[in-house]
Amino acid sequence: MTVQDSGKVALVTGASRGIGYGIAEALVARGDRVCITGRGEDALQEAVERLGADRVIGVAGKAHDEAHRAVAVERTLEAFGRVDFLVNNAGTNPVFGPLADLDLDVARKVFETNVVSALGFAQRTWKAWQKENGGAIVNIASVAGLSASPFVGAYGVSKAAMVNLTLQLAQEFAPVVRVNAIAPAVVKTKFAQALYEGREAEAAAAYPLGRLGVPEDIGGAAAFLTSSQADWITGQTLVVDGGIFLNAGVG
Repeated sequence: MTVQDSGKVALVTGASRGIGYGIAEALVARGDRVCITGRGEDALQEAVERLGADRVIGVAGKAHDEAHRAVAVERTLEAFGRVDFLVNNAGTNPVFGPLADLDLDVARKVFETNVVSALGFAQRTWKAWQKENGGAIVNIASVAGLSASPFVGAYGVSKAAMVNLTLQLAQEFAPVVRVNAIAPAVVKTKFAQALYEGREAEAAAAYPLGRLGVPEDIGGAAAFLTSSQADWITGQTLVVDGGIFLNAGVG
């Protein structure tokens, strides 16, 4: 089936697999052209081929590298002439354990990748295109940033910062650019595998909707938040959690 070109362009970070790939797939399906980033050149190229090399380009590099961020935005503009949407999905969680024992260098790495890089990409897309032409930004946060998260505390604190970064940018970039966040619960990806591997049925049983998330769930949410149907939505964090927060009530 031929997809009609939407005339819009998106930059999705950390999109060679998992949630980022699911988001890129949803945007390509509706007619957007997309630049995806990722650390591994081979995995990135495979993702480009699966998504469609006629509509997608890949730029390899690490999100916390300022030079990589510059190249990603430049390549997007060179290839497609615009960058309407930014999806900050790249993230890391290299450590499990209590904050009391956390190596502070690891904490710095988590914040550099999960928060500072998102701000860096937002600054660049804003200055390169969005300030004069409009658009939307979606930050991928997490339910870990909305409550205490045992053993992934550094990740949770960084994602709480992403939620507040969303609020700050939404206010600063209004009215021309809308900025929202998505806070997923556990999504079946390699990134989150340690949270459900070998016990998926048990993990899924805690969710009122009876299953863990899949990348397509987040892709649909991102497609909505970057669509004209969301034109009056900014500064919000959309929780996509299969109902897991319903279990936090009394009784």
